[in-house]
Amino acid sequence: MDTITDGSIPNPGTDIVQLPVVIHMIHDGEDVGEGANLSKERVLRQIEILNEDFRRKVGTNGFNDHPDGADTKIEFVLAQFTPDFKKFNGINRIDTSKKPVDNLGYNQNHYAQFAFWPPDEYINIWVTPLPLSSACLALGVSSGPDIELPGSELFSVPHDDDAEGILINWIHFGESNIDCHAKLGRTLTHEMGHYLGLLHTWGGRDCAHNDYCDDTPAVNEPVFGSKAILGCDGEAVMIGNYMNYSDDAVMNIFTKDQAERMYYVLRHHAGRKGLMTSTAIER
Repeated sequence: MDTITDGSIPNPGTDIVQLPVVIHMIHDGEDVGEGANLSKERVLRQIEILNEDFRRKVGTNGFNDHPDGADTKIEFVLAQFTPDFKKFNGINRIDTSKKPVDNLGYNQNHYAQFAFWPPDEYINIWVTPLPLSSACLALGVSSGPDIELPGSELFSVPHDDDAEGILINWIHFGESNIDCHAKLGRTLTHEMGHYLGLLHTWGGRDCAHNDYCDDTPAVNEPVFGSKAILGCDGEAVMIGNYMNYSDDAVMNIFTKDQAERMYYVLRHHAGRKGLMTSTAIER
């Protein structure tokens, strides 16, 4: 049950899997710690929250004692080396005023013009400098894996020449005191779930085939808020599931079936599998 250190490919679900992330901090020229140029401390706390959630860590908001709750044994580590093998702290700060690019819309291809590192070595996370007026309106966006899984047609899958990764509005990256339900760092947890193959709990809004996870109560409409509504067959939805739009304060569970979907992606998707032996982190 240990992290693999000899260079062999770990077995997701049995071994602890460590995946490297690079934070592309896109800002408009602010000093570090001001506006969208978030501090190192806020980045470190966000990664800590991500790991608390994926590891169901006791004593944190990511813990649950639900019988279907899973410690996914998936951990995330800030990249320690750049693609050209230089030592690195995991945060790639880019001033948009010094690197003008074409406006391609709010998508991965637009932000990849600033930086896009090999996706079989790094999980690219772009922290985007949206205006304060976007708070609680624009949270995050993730590409999904191109893989044969039930419901995969619902993923946002990049085309051959497209960039892949996760966009997070800087306002919702990490913890803050904003007046919004999404202020405790769970936006990245949710989007990382998509990146590793999870659907929203309501999937395609079909009670029979929603998220293809039997241990998440069936629901055929988006789930918001902090109180459980009744889903399909009159069963209460799992309000704390990370793959809802629930309030950050109540999110605390990936289920065993959701974990198995992520393991399948790590085993069978070439790019995601490559992350498990990436040279971007020391093992």
